[in-house]
Amino acid sequence: MTLSILATDKTKEKMLKIVLEYLILTIFFALFGAIYEVFSHGVYSYRMIYAFGYPLILGLVPMLIIHFSRIKKMPGTLSGQLYRCGIYTLTIGSVVKGVLEIYGTTSRLSTLYTPTGYLLILAGFLLFLSGNLLAKNE
Repeated sequence: MTLSILATDKTKEKMLKIVLEYLILTIFFALFGAIYEVFSHGVYSYRMIYAFGYPLILGLVPMLIIHFSRIKKMPGTLSGQLYRCGIYTLTIGSVVKGVLEIYGTTSRLSTLYTPTGYLLILAGFLLFLSGNLLAKNE
């Protein structure tokens, strides 16, 4: 009985830590975009202003859905890290593309951020799903 309570407490603690990470990331990039827009002198990029959307929509919202749903299994270390790296890649890629747009130039290398980020998210999500399916079959 106490072992299951301890496992539940650890799961809640881990969930809170991940939700807090995505919340801080969302707030940071929302403030970054707002401060940038104030001092931009009319030159701005939507990619830079709305970079906070990636950690909000792809990070915070899914973790809250997992928390309030019937899913009892947390993402494993590898699946969680792949997913998290995907969100960071998309967020930073959005800011980099925004900087390049403002500067008035492009880079072929900046086009790699989006597919790489989504591939990392997909890999983490599929790994999470496969872990849940295996756990149900056992």
